Amino acid sequence: MVSAAKMHTFEEVANHNKIKDCWLIISGKVYDVTPFMDEHPGGGEVLLSATAKDATNDFEDIGHSEDARDMLEKYYVGEIDSTTVPGKRTYIPPQQTPFNPNANAKASESLIKILQFLVPLLILGLAVTFRQYTKSE
Repeated sequence: MVSAAKMHTFEEVANHNKIKDCWLIISGKVYDVTPFMDEHPGGGEVLLSATAKDATNDFEDIGHSEDARDMLEKYYVGEIDSTTVPGKRTYIPPQQTPFNPNANAKASESLIKILQFLVPLLILGLAVTFRQYTKSE
């Protein structure tokens, strides 16, 4: 007797977005690729970047081999309920570090100290070089 495939919602699959718990949606199927994270030729970060979305295009764009496609079957955990998959993925920009004027002031002070040390050395080096070229034999 063949059992029906387990149906997963997008929200459920999207929650599996960590190195130790990574699920992907590819061609309407859900795969738990957690055991493959360390073995993936592109690294686990590539798999993580394909979470919380339909990763079909990501998978197809790479041009995976038939062996890779066959390998997916051992990670199969069910089907995705297509009615729960958002049409467009909302872009969430990375958090920006707040502007810290004190950090810029400290960087400027460090640069000034470095220049105060290097400029005299540069002048001394130019003077020595100039003296050697202008020396008469």
